[in-house]
Amino acid sequence: MPKAHNEWHVLAHGSIERLAENAWWVQGDLPNMSLKRVMTIARMDDGRLVIHSAIALEEPLMREILEWGTPAYLLVPNAYHRLDAPAWKRRFPELTVLTTRGSRAKVAEVVQVDGTYEDFPQRDDVRLSTLPGVDDREGCMIVRSRDGLSVVLNDVVFNMDRKRDVLGFLFTTVLGSAPGPRISRLAKLALVKDRAALKHQLSTLAELPDLQRLIVSHEKVASGPDARQALTAALGYL
Repeated sequence: MPKAHNEWHVLAHGSIERLAENAWWVQGDLPNMSLKRVMTIARMDDGRLVIHSAIALEEPLMREILEWGTPAYLLVPNAYHRLDAPAWKRRFPELTVLTTRGSRAKVAEVVQVDGTYEDFPQRDDVRLSTLPGVDDREGCMIVRSRDGLSVVLNDVVFNMDRKRDVLGFLFTTVLGSAPGPRISRLAKLALVKDRAALKHQLSTLAELPDLQRLIVSHEKVASGPDARQALTAALGYL
């Protein structure tokens, strides 16, 4: 696990993609790895922002974010996605940092944790929950936009292509994380404790009538009919 950044350390990243009027997405590099990570930002109706799996960005993009809304909640979705959490908290000390119950101890090693997903004030536009079957170590964010729902997951579902470098090959091929969408061999070993419970919850998400997007924390977004198909495909690996 890379050492968490206390300073604002910018790695290579792409531009912000506006997936919906209240959902933004950006993809960035990981240290010494070919895998990409993803930050999703949801804007609540009151203008406050929910930052899921934070990435330190270059200043022009940070200005865009601050013009769009006020960072209010920082979600650290599990113990492996804490790389830039300390830097975000240091830059925005008013942020409320939330993580999943099962990840709280590890996340608290690098950044002050104010609560868990259960402490988030559930709203019509943004909702948080903890996934069953994974020892409370992963959660789900659902964002309601004008065109439908975005389901935001973390490492329980991967959606990326195979990599050819040594570490990338190990992670995507040997550990079965690609090609996606899928539930990786690594996730089944490290995260999944009750396959039936997780399968039921992911099936429920796949059946949401307004499902418009599936966003995961490594690489691809599945939109439109592909969102439902992506979740259904991932279920085949449980």
